[in-house]
Amino acid sequence: MAVFTPVTPAEASAFLKHYDLGGFRTLTPIAEGVENSNFRLETDSGHFVLTLFEGRTDAASLPFCLGLTGHLARAGRPAAEPVADLRGGLTGVLNGRPAAVVRWVEGAWLRGPSPNEVALAGAELAQLHLMAVDFPLRRANPVGPAAAAALAGRCRTRAEGEDAHRLDMLEAEVARWADLPDDLPGGAIHADYFPDNVLFDEGRVSGVIDFYFACTAPGAYDLAIALAAGAFDAQGGLRAEAFAAFLTGYEAVRPLSPAEQARLPALGRAATTRFTLTRLHDRLFHDPAALVTPKDPMPFFRRLETWPA
Repeated sequence: MAVFTPVTPAEASAFLKHYDLGGFRTLTPIAEGVENSNFRLETDSGHFVLTLFEGRTDAASLPFCLGLTGHLARAGRPAAEPVADLRGGLTGVLNGRPAAVVRWVEGAWLRGPSPNEVALAGAELAQLHLMAVDFPLRRANPVGPAAAAALAGRCRTRAEGEDAHRLDMLEAEVARWADLPDDLPGGAIHADYFPDNVLFDEGRVSGVIDFYFACTAPGAYDLAIALAAGAFDAQGGLRAEAFAAFLTGYEAVRPLSPAEQARLPALGRAATTRFTLTRLHDRLFHDPAALVTPKDPMPFFRRLETWPA
C-alpha cells in the first residue's frame, strides 16, 4: 500500500478547515503508487485526492508540478486540477509533510489496452506537450544524469554480486546520457507517463495524473519514458505492436523532427537507465516498516537489451 504517512479522519477534517470544500465525509487510502501517500477524500463538495509528499518530492518543486496540472486542466486537458485553499495557496502541511488536494478524475488505468487505446494515450501525451509550451515555470529534471549518477554511487555502497555487475553497466549508460546534446524541442513534460498514470473512461483518456516528476526537458525524452514504461512486457521484452501504436498516436498530433527521431533510441536507453536505477536503489535501501513493496529493477534492466535501435 502506498501510504508512508498515515492520516486519521480527524486529522483530515482539521486540514480541510483551510479549504472551501464543505464538511469531511470519508478518507480511504489509495493502494497504488510508490512515491507519496495518497488518499481518496470525500467531502460535501465531492471527491478529491489528498496527497502527502514524501522524500523524492520536495516542497520547492510543488508550485511547478501543481501549476502545470492546473495549466493543463484550464486548457481543457484531462489533468487533475489542484484545489486552492482559502488563502489561494495550493499546498499546506499535514502530519509534518507538504500536502495538497486535487480534484478526483474518473476512470481507471488499463492493464491490457488495445492498440487503439495505446494510440490514444500517445496522442494525449502529444497534446500535453503542445499545451505546456507556454507554461512559464521551469524545473530541472529531478532524476537527470547528475541525480542518476548520485543514485548509482549510493547503490554502490550496498550492491553485491549480480547487482554490482549490473551497476557497472548502468553507470556506463549514465555517462552516455550525460553526453547527450540537449538541443531538442522541449518545455514542461510529465516525466512519469506510465500506463497507471493514464486513466480511461468510456473509450477515451479521462485523466492524466501524478505529475510530481514533471520537469523542463525535451518532449522526445518524455515520449521515450512513455515507450519504456508501456511498450514492454512484464519481463522486459519489447511489445512491438504497442511501441508502434503509441508512436503513431503521438505523431498524429505532434510529428517528431528528424533530430528527435534519430535521438529517440538514446533517450529510450536514458529513460530505461533512470527507472532501473531508482528501482535498484529502492530495493537496496528498502525500509521494511514502509507499507509499500519495492519494484523489481530487472524488467527495466532487460529493456536495455531490447530497446529498438
